[in-house]
Amino acid sequence: MVFNQKNIISISDFSKDDIEYILRLSDKMEPIARSRKTSNVLSGKLLGMLFYEPSTRTRLSFEASMKRLGGSTIGFAEANVSSATKGENLTDTVKIVGEYSDAIVIRHNMEGAARFASGIVDVPVINAGDGAGQHPTQTILDLYTMKKIFGKIDDLHVALIGDLKYGRTVHSLAYALAMFDVKMSFVSPPELKMPEGIVHDLNKAGVSVQQTDDVHSVLEDSDIFYVTRIQKERFPDPEEFSRIKGAYMIDKKLVEDTDLIVMHPLPRIDEISYDLDDTKHAKYFEQAFYGVPVRMALLKSIIESYE
Repeated sequence: MVFNQKNIISISDFSKDDIEYILRLSDKMEPIARSRKTSNVLSGKLLGMLFYEPSTRTRLSFEASMKRLGGSTIGFAEANVSSATKGENLTDTVKIVGEYSDAIVIRHNMEGAARFASGIVDVPVINAGDGAGQHPTQTILDLYTMKKIFGKIDDLHVALIGDLKYGRTVHSLAYALAMFDVKMSFVSPPELKMPEGIVHDLNKAGVSVQQTDDVHSVLEDSDIFYVTRIQKERFPDPEEFSRIKGAYMIDKKLVEDTDLIVMHPLPRIDEISYDLDDTKHAKYFEQAFYGVPVRMALLKSIIESYE
């Protein structure tokens, strides 16, 4: 099968076949990600890394992925060490880095920045998060995690919990899960409900979702709690954030009588208790590792296709 994406901007650009192709290729990448095999398939290739917003797992896993495949990276980890501090606009930065590299990964606080970048350079562009928009590579590693743990994605019940309004990870994940035969529940404070446009799109695709503010109502029936932090940096009103922070706490006592797993894109603040970390339910650190084989698969696919 030929991978059909030049750029990785939105999970909505993917077909189910595209996703399943990357999941299969990620399996082949995993021994390399774990240092059991080596690869130089991207030897001599450069990945441009433009991180205008802070990042730990996404940035480092992209860097690890490129280096595991024999390539190298250039770029910056925060905007204040780039010429953006001198007033250089996004267009000029992207064009210059596009001349230096074979692909670009960009994280930006402006929704639509990655798609804009993809329209002004010839090299592939990967969206590593654009404001409250989407985070497609996180979504694919989330799906890969589910498949590794359950052996499938179909027939699962996934409860998305927390900041569903501003959380780009849950926006992308909802669209991706709609391609599979899954049940979805949205659990959030009323102020942080999933955007109506996304719910409308899911309903139009024949996916019905349960929306509630009560985490206990989905406890017994869920296979996965996908938890997100309340994102202070997205709130236009600090007082609104203060009222809502700490709305949910997933701890050992809550889930100990269930078989569900807990996933989280990280970083966590106060929404997952540390007493959960050493239990069978906690899968968020394993999930973070899976970012490497998945991003290896994506980099290999788009850079080789671009060649």
